[in-house]
Amino acid sequence: MKKYKKLITNRIVVTALLLIIQAVWMVVFLLRLSSYSVWINTAFSVLSILMVLYIIGKDECSAYKIAWIILILCLPLFGGLMYLFWGNKNPSKKMRKRLNEEHHRLVKGFQNDETPIREMRAMDERASGISIYLKNASDYSLYKNTDTKYYPIGELMFRDMLEDLEKAQYYIFLEYFIISEGTMWNRIMEVLERKVSQGVDVRLIYDDMGCVALLPRGFDRYMESKGIKCMAFNPVVPFFAMVMNHRDHRKILVIDGHTAYTGGINLSDEYINIKSRFGHWKDTGIRLHGEGVWNFTLMFLEMWNSYRKEEGKLEEYKPRIHHPAPFTGRGYVQPFSDTPLDNETVAENVYIQILNQAKHYCYIFTPYLIVDNEMKLALSLAARRGVDVRIVTPGIPDKPIVFRLTRSNYSPLLKAGVKIYEYTPGFIHAKSYVCDDEFAVVGTINMDYRSLYLHFECGTFMYQTDAVMELKKDAIATIKKSRQVFLKDCRTGILGGLFDAVLRIFAPLF
Repeated sequence: MKKYKKLITNRIVVTALLLIIQAVWMVVFLLRLSSYSVWINTAFSVLSILMVLYIIGKDECSAYKIAWIILILCLPLFGGLMYLFWGNKNPSKKMRKRLNEEHHRLVKGFQNDETPIREMRAMDERASGISIYLKNASDYSLYKNTDTKYYPIGELMFRDMLEDLEKAQYYIFLEYFIISEGTMWNRIMEVLERKVSQGVDVRLIYDDMGCVALLPRGFDRYMESKGIKCMAFNPVVPFFAMVMNHRDHRKILVIDGHTAYTGGINLSDEYINIKSRFGHWKDTGIRLHGEGVWNFTLMFLEMWNSYRKEEGKLEEYKPRIHHPAPFTGRGYVQPFSDTPLDNETVAENVYIQILNQAKHYCYIFTPYLIVDNEMKLALSLAARRGVDVRIVTPGIPDKPIVFRLTRSNYSPLLKAGVKIYEYTPGFIHAKSYVCDDEFAVVGTINMDYRSLYLHFECGTFMYQTDAVMELKKDAIATIKKSRQVFLKDCRTGILGGLFDAVLRIFAPLF
């Protein structure tokens, strides 16, 4: 009986049921309404035509527009109304207003020192071009004097996270898409409670949709009762919000302003291979120590202060305040944020610039390969001009349909000379680029439409840091463990090809 009661009260079950009820109600209502009058039926059709014209005129992803146009043409009766309810991929006015106002308020805290970019320009015009673009597009600056450490696996990063958390004296900021109760979270929680008792300011942001099936109801209130300031980002209200886009997909841990962790690793046991869901879980992350951590602190404070105002001056959180000794570190780092508020695909543009400027190789880890024509073209052109482009995707999928969609994109890339590998031991969740022993990006950004267009994401662009070569070494080792995919492996037959084509058309709507 308890098992069924738990199932009935589970938030994900309730959410799914409410969504189904609402969708069915809308379809029945529209069908009944259209049956009363030819005029009403005609009005729906005219609305669909107007929506198609409106979509064509919008300045957004062409693949997204094509998907909606085809859907409206297939469902002329109420396709236009569907777009009105579900087609808007822009954040709500309230969310946009809050976050934009806080971003503009914090801009004064962004570094204005031009020394790092001048030094980089003198060394490499390619790298400085990417850095200047990031500064102009996201406001986040380039830094030196930052030590970088790369983690090829979640277990190693978790070990160091615990050690650094134990050293915290002033504040701890955590921002994660997924938190799941288990060994990993319980050990972190033990440290956080102890640090709160020592007077450390501990703040936690988690994405409500990412945790809807993993955390109990009222988790944020429970954290507050423990002295941990907590916020659930964009709470799920299914009956009133049919579209639950714009999730906080970032993974950020900041300790005392001078140490930060990021990458694909969430706070859940599968990320450190204590729990096995899809074979061996391969993920990557980095640790920053030094001046570059300031960008991550600003990212967290922007999200936090947009919804919860805190007393205190911005200067109190800077890296050198709680670490008076000089920072050291090889190379340059530029942590950046990509949001749906800037009307620009910052992360995708960085990926494309790296591919366009690559001379020798570019190795890529991604759990999903669901990309638009611009990204396909960049990958293909790089391969065709002799760059060794290699992509590693999962060998064991977490979502069968998404895995099928990922594989449906293999063929044109393979024909262009891109090499694709599937990670045989299990699931690869890493989101990493490494190029020419010089550039690298490690972050939270998948190569799919949701990450590139809809979610709040973060990444770290690195130039000639220690982590660049560590990532290359890991990429080579990972490729050796993976199965190479060839064109003959992509044959699906006529029906399979048609099914893949449909998946690719509607991929931007997933």
